[in-house]
Amino acid sequence: MRRRCIPLFLILAAAAPGFALPAPAFAADRSSASRTTVPIDDAVALLLREEAGGDLKRFYAARGYRPLWVRAGKIGAPAQSLLGWLDSARLDGLKPASYEPDRLRARLAAARGGDAAALARAELDLSKAFAAYVRDQRRARDVDMIWADKSLKPKRPDAEAVLRAASFPKDFGAYMKGMAWMSEHYVRLRRLVGQARESGASKAALDRLALNLDRARVLPGPWTHHIVVDASSGQLYYYGDGQREGSMRVVVGARETQTPMLAGNIQWAILNPYWNVPDYLAERSIAPKILAGRSLKSLHMEALSDWGPNPRKLDPAEIDWQAVAAGKQLLRLRELPGSHNSMGKVKFLFPNKEGIYLHDTPDRALLKKDDRHFSNGCIRLEKASELGRWLFQRPLRAKSGAPEQAVPLPAEVPVYLTYFTAVAVKGGVAFRDDVYGRDG
Repeated sequence: MRRRCIPLFLILAAAAPGFALPAPAFAADRSSASRTTVPIDDAVALLLREEAGGDLKRFYAARGYRPLWVRAGKIGAPAQSLLGWLDSARLDGLKPASYEPDRLRARLAAARGGDAAALARAELDLSKAFAAYVRDQRRARDVDMIWADKSLKPKRPDAEAVLRAASFPKDFGAYMKGMAWMSEHYVRLRRLVGQARESGASKAALDRLALNLDRARVLPGPWTHHIVVDASSGQLYYYGDGQREGSMRVVVGARETQTPMLAGNIQWAILNPYWNVPDYLAERSIAPKILAGRSLKSLHMEALSDWGPNPRKLDPAEIDWQAVAAGKQLLRLRELPGSHNSMGKVKFLFPNKEGIYLHDTPDRALLKKDDRHFSNGCIRLEKASELGRWLFQRPLRAKSGAPEQAVPLPAEVPVYLTYFTAVAVKGGVAFRDDVYGRDG
């Protein structure tokens, strides 16, 4: 069957300065004139040039007015995927009617005959509905996330940004089917909301699920290179190029020393790191050991005069350990680099006032436990070298045995520390123990 076309002179004239097609752009005589010389998708592109406005105009202009939803004169599976998401928008906490799915279905039905004007109408309506839906999905709620880097705080994207992101993946159908503009954690939790509603879950359970969903709402989709640490499950995930690229177990903060919900940009790796002992541990753990007869040398530690960049190393004999143990004197202690060091071989730093970072660990036993809430707030990594290789795109090795070798990342990588308690179980939805008491 010959493809429907429009006269070539109209497309050539459309490119000329000052040219304007006769109004209205979607008039019936336009499609009746479309017969012999230009492929149908080009006819749709010409009509988009005339009818798109605002953000949509900028989006389509940047791609030469090529349609996003229309391929070879047809609107295919991506549109049906979108309709499915819109019909179930209540799972996102949104109203399906806001996106007029029935109107979209009518547009799609009118376009099935291959008429260029009908296809262009459907193309624009699909793009408008999709952009509005994604903008509303990504409207962040307050979930007590600390934004160590304010640039990571999510902003509602404009329609042009939403559509541009959707046009980037090679497989637009898979992008739409998998809701790949949202985090995989969001998609999973959204599915759990649906299961909970179908099973008649209590309002308390639904409210708790909604809170989990809002925590996932602030995360980027898998096309952004980033790291997610779930302090509920003790898992770390890293993403890029549209997929999860790896995961590992982690040890996170104990109930008394919680890992906060925090977002920042990893900027440095420190090889052969020191471990700076927190004040409360110097008081409650190290000082009592010294008073009981241990030495700083046996603990692989040293005491320093202050927290400045050039402190003086202290003789342990000049320290009032009784005062340190009683909390009357603050003392800077640090553990020396080596196989015994609590930081392991590397730590990854992202600026934040909470003093949280990701690091290697020599204590592998805790990583084997099902409940991994044992740290002082920082994140101990199961596979630090693997994460380093992903961050730097090469093996990360120290050049010597010198301590504190700082290696800048070639590009900053966002890290999101979050807290997801909802899980799928056979026959429905369950919740992990709310170790940090954040779901109340």
